[in-house]
Amino acid sequence: MSTKSHFHDLLCDTDALVAEALASEKKRQQSQIELIASENMVSRAVLDALGHEIANKTLEGYPGNRFHGGSDYADVVEMAVIDRAKKLFDCEYVNAQPHSGTQANQAVFFALLQPGDRTLSLGLAAGGHLSHGAKPNVSGRWFDAHHYKVARDTGLIDYDAVERQAQEVKPKLLIAGGSAYPREFDFERMRVIADKVNAKLLVDMAHFAGLVAAGVHPSPIPQADIVTCTTTKTLRGPRGGLILSRSDEWAKKLQSAIFPGVQGSLHTQVIAAKAVCLGEALQPDFKLYGRRVKANAIRLAGVLQARGIDVISGGTDTHLVLLDLSSKGITGQRAQDVLYAANITSNKNPIPYDSTRPSEWVGLRLGTGAATTRGFGEDEFEQVGNIIADLIDNVTGANLDDQITSAQHSVANLCGQFPIYS
Repeated sequence: MSTKSHFHDLLCDTDALVAEALASEKKRQQSQIELIASENMVSRAVLDALGHEIANKTLEGYPGNRFHGGSDYADVVEMAVIDRAKKLFDCEYVNAQPHSGTQANQAVFFALLQPGDRTLSLGLAAGGHLSHGAKPNVSGRWFDAHHYKVARDTGLIDYDAVERQAQEVKPKLLIAGGSAYPREFDFERMRVIADKVNAKLLVDMAHFAGLVAAGVHPSPIPQADIVTCTTTKTLRGPRGGLILSRSDEWAKKLQSAIFPGVQGSLHTQVIAAKAVCLGEALQPDFKLYGRRVKANAIRLAGVLQARGIDVISGGTDTHLVLLDLSSKGITGQRAQDVLYAANITSNKNPIPYDSTRPSEWVGLRLGTGAATTRGFGEDEFEQVGNIIADLIDNVTGANLDDQITSAQHSVANLCGQFPIYS
């Protein structure tokens, strides 16, 4: 490849395989209803930042103290992330560099704990996250991880039980947050529990950070020692993480925990995209978006319940709806496959007290962030809920193929009304 072609040739002219796959992925997003709770749709401005030449820049360290030259403009965008996140979440400390929410959590563990120290977090089957001490994850292999559950009859956290367990375990780090708990956490109660056992409190708000930013969900910042989140999901930005704190007490430890602790050079193009998405979240219309995400989730849960499908905890306070399909006699994987055949994407998920085998999980996780970004309102989510219920009711029926075809037409009609990425 000549120098000229290196700088000017387009992907479609140089790599047909990747270009075709990306074109197909764009078409898939345009023609399917996205209900995976950890996904959203970024703006064209965020995409512009992700594809910018700043991706060429290698940097280690922090603004004003880099290990490489030429950081002038990268410093501008990283400081924009820091300043905008401080304003958006009303906090004193921000680390803009985590490559993901998981690495943000790893950095907190690195900063506050020694290998073998005890942690206490929501169990994976109860809606927790791998990076909070699950056995397959480094957080569960290097630390003495303990987990609290939800009540079997309500699907809700019993904070009295958490307090009793914390007094027995005496963790050095108490963790609130997860990836499949649809209700708000009681941050004030968790703060009290942490103080009683002399533990630090970490809140992972990866899933509901956008709702906090929109003012439709309580903020953990006043109660937690440290807060982590992603910039995707309800914050509607690029794939990456943030670390936040109400004070700069942990700043030095957290800075060194990210670099050189768990990461090397930063992803400059993602930092730029984080700045863009945080700027978008500071605009007045983002508050409307947050209200719509929550209202749409409540409507979706209500429709599914009215159609005889069990919803964990009886509803939702967030963007997330977790279904229990055990009464329907099907697994989450089967439901996921049938919905995907109808051009609706979702994911199987364990429910509280579910099987330890993923193939036997009876949960299905849904989220309203992406379709709300697309423009869906409560009326559209009522249609979506009925489409899902029709498919689930007919999974074992003889007319499933006809039902899938009907659902495909309904999905195509909805997607046509709310086009994305021209």
